[in-house]
Order: sequence, then C-alpha cells, then structure tokens
Amino acid sequence: MTSATAAVFPSPPVSLRQDAGIIGLVGLAHASSHFSHLILPLMFPFFMKEFGFSYSELGLLMSVFFVVSGVGQACAGFVVDRLGARPLLFVAMAIFVLTCVCASMVTGYTGLLWVGALAGLGNATFHPVDFTILNQRVSAPRLGYAFSAHGLTGNLGWAAAPVFMAGMSAAFGWRNAYLAAAVMYVLILLLLVLQRDKLSTSHKTQAGDAHAPQEHVMAFMKLPVVWWCFAFFLLSTMTLAVVQNFSVSILKAMQGVSFEAATLTITFYMLAGALGMLIGGFIAARSAHSDRVVAVCMAAGALFFALCGTGWLGANATMVILACTGFAIGVGGPSRDMMIKRATPKGATGRVYGLVYSGLDTGFALSPLVFGPLMDRGQYGATLIGAAAVLMLSVVAALGVGQRTTR
Repeated sequence: MTSATAAVFPSPPVSLRQDAGIIGLVGLAHASSHFSHLILPLMFPFFMKEFGFSYSELGLLMSVFFVVSGVGQACAGFVVDRLGARPLLFVAMAIFVLTCVCASMVTGYTGLLWVGALAGLGNATFHPVDFTILNQRVSAPRLGYAFSAHGLTGNLGWAAAPVFMAGMSAAFGWRNAYLAAAVMYVLILLLLVLQRDKLSTSHKTQAGDAHAPQEHVMAFMKLPVVWWCFAFFLLSTMTLAVVQNFSVSILKAMQGVSFEAATLTITFYMLAGALGMLIGGFIAARSAHSDRVVAVCMAAGALFFALCGTGWLGANATMVILACTGFAIGVGGPSRDMMIKRATPKGATGRVYGLVYSGLDTGFALSPLVFGPLMDRGQYGATLIGAAAVLMLSVVAALGVGQRTTR
C-alpha cells in the first residue's frame, strides 16, 4: 500500500481526535448546506409584502432550487468519483457566497428565480462530497456515529437559519440579512481551506487495480435497490418540504400563531430532529436492520403529522407535536444513511449517493407543486394530512430497500 493510499484509507487504530476533526469539518459543511435550504422560504412573508407573490409563485422558487440541486447532485457524484470530493466542496461554498450577495440585490421575480437556481447549484455537491469523505476518512467502528453527527449538524443548520435570518432581518432588513449570510459563508470557506488536509479523498485516477475488470460507470443504475433508495428519499422529503415551506403559514392560519412563534417552531422541529439524530446514531451503530428502524420512525412521524392536520389540538400542543415529529424522523436519520451504505456497490460511493440523494431534491421540488395549490385554497389541514400520507409511503420504500440489500 502506498503512502497516498494509506492517507485516504486509514488503517485501525485511528485516533478519536483525527476522526472527530474530519467529522466536525464535514458536519460544518453539511450545516451550511441545510442553511441554504431556508434562505428563500424564510423570506417568503417579506417577498409577499414587497412584491405581492402568491404561495404557488413562491413555491416555484423552491422547485427551481431543488430541480437544479437534484440534477446537479446526480452529476456531482460522477465528478466526485473522478476528481475527489474536496474541490467540489470549495466551489459549492463560493457559490453560496455569490447566491447571498445576489439575493440582497433582487428587484423582482426573475431575480429570485436566478437566486434559487444558484443556491440549488451550490447545494448540489454536498451529499456525494460529504459521504465520500466520511466513508473514506473515518474509521469503520465510528462510521455510524459519523452519520449521526452528519445528520445532526444538518438539522442544526436548519435550526440556525430561522434564528439568523429572522434576527438579521428584524435588526437590519432582509437585504442586509443576506449580506450577513454571505459573510458567514466566506468564514466557513476559509476554515475549510485552512483544514483542507483533513478533507482529501482518493478518486479514480489514484485508486483501483489496473488489471481488474472494469465495470461500466453506469452499471449501478441497473440495481433495483438504488431506485428503491431514490424513492424513499423522494417521498420522505416531500413531507419535510411542507414543514420548511408552509408550516409558518399553516400555524398562523389554523392556530393563530404569531410569525415569530411559528418561525421558532421550525427551529424547535430541527433541534428535536438533531436530538433524534444523536440518539439514532447509537441505534444505527448497533442495529443490523436499518430499514426497520427507518420504517418505524417514519410511521411515527406520519402519525404526528396527521394529528396536527386534524385541527383538534390547540396552538401550543400543535407546536409541541410538530417538534415531536422532528424527533421521530431524526432518530431514523443515521439508520437511513447506514441503509444506503449497505445498498451501495463498492467503488461507486459518489455516484450512488449522488443519484439517491437527488431523490431528496426531487421531493423538495415536487412538494410545492403538490401542496402549494392546497395552501392557495386555504386547505391547511389537508396539506398536513397529505404530507402524512406521503410519509407513510416512504415506509414501504424503506422496507423495499431492506428486502433487496445483502446484509
């Protein structure tokens, strides 16, 4: 084994400090990616007031974001396998800086569409990049905990976005809030560049046996389990998109909750999800049946969503139950990532994660188109109950992955 190979495929024992440093940097990058998911929807009330847009028009902005992200993510997986993960990570962070600067200067709907497309392009690389780094650089015994930390930091990114953007908007206006976000992304990029040695990965030109038979680069797409994984992400994410895009408006309309309280509910949802991810890491590290863990967690989340959609609960109880939904789904997060790892053919990490996680972007893109019209008609409870039904379909997909995976 050459020294270059040893650097990217560490042999046990690996120090906790080394693994923790890698996990922390990847987690920070993942949090910044999730932060970008909310920089547009959190400003919807301002856009409606200043530009007079409808829910369907605003929902289309997020569809553009996730269509670009989904297509880009599927393509990014191939690039990661060819060039390595680190260069794409740096490019993505630079795109986020540009996105926030452009958002601060928009004057109408066309400008916002371009902002959505730019943000989606920046978001596209993160899952193939993150999981390639984690799978190559983190020691196997700590991988379940690494997936837990990865999911947890993503939820923290979601949780931080409402506090950051709402706070900056209240103090300095929504345009300056975007400039503050640009500064934040610059600082994160500088840290990643300074710690770049921890983010190096092998790629096709560095690894592989030249005498071994080479499988076609697209061969993984013939595997049914890959498409079951894709379906799971598509369905489960459609529900999450309802929380991110419409929960503030739903809580205000159904329960008379103030904008500030409704925005904080998203933060509590994400924090509860982060706590669930932390607990779920221990479950994922010990469970041989990741698909069943995921199925139980998604089913519990669907039940909570349906309960909120009935309107039987008061404002406080509804907000608490929504937070519990985040916790239930969060517990299943690390097991979800282990489920995908077990379904991934050797040597195709970037490609498989890129395609599978593009299902996440597809779900985010479809959700506003499905649920936006319900919101425009004032059918707020039906929106939540519909989200619950879609989440139950993801249970079927998770069990389908488990049936098609060799343990």
